[in-house]
Amino acid sequence: MLDSINIPFPRTTGYLKLLVGMLLFLLGFLAANEVQAQGQPKIVQFSGIVATGDSLYGVPGVTVYVPKAGRGTITNDYGYFSLAVLAGDSIVVRAVGYRHLTVVIPRNYDKQSYSVVLELKEDMNVLPEVRVWPYPTEKDFKQAFMNLKLPTKDLTGPERSLNEKLMAQIFNNTPMSANANFRNTMDMQQLQYERNRGIAPNPYTNNPLLNPLSWFKFINQVKNGDLKKK
Repeated sequence: MLDSINIPFPRTTGYLKLLVGMLLFLLGFLAANEVQAQGQPKIVQFSGIVATGDSLYGVPGVTVYVPKAGRGTITNDYGYFSLAVLAGDSIVVRAVGYRHLTVVIPRNYDKQSYSVVLELKEDMNVLPEVRVWPYPTEKDFKQAFMNLKLPTKDLTGPERSLNEKLMAQIFNNTPMSANANFRNTMDMQQLQYERNRGIAPNPYTNNPLLNPLSWFKFINQVKNGDLKKK
């Protein structure tokens, strides 16, 4: 009767060994993934507002970037920004005319977001003057400027109106107004009055050779012998 009983101990033992091996392999794989996950930095959503020190208004166009990762963003018109970073990253905040800021996310930070309000301070450094020349030296620039030949072109309507010769011709052919005629007549009368009284210069009375009275006095002096007595 004992010979007729079939006890499957060897088959059951092999199956259990296989099952235990698979469970151990699965547990080891899960443990390795857990260890690897714990070694990677956590992703954190870094966001905030950048403002000046003396105002609550946001500063637009500020650069917010992670130098180590080579990624970043800029603030919008209201000074707001949002950037995905890793725990332990150092974020640089930079803007023209302001001092740079550096924000460090703690390595053991376990939250999903990190919000800040950053205040920038003005940088009072005065940059040296920079002169941009289209030529290597100032001497070459002066020489090129002196040898510059501007292209000739036809004069436009306004340029023709401002032509010097045309303006002189218009001035000479333009009749005088009533006020100008009256002023000119009064000036001529005043000048003639002053000439008659010997006050104003007169080409006829001031020149002795052209003055009849001077000739008359000279002839009388010759007749009377006044010139010999002197």
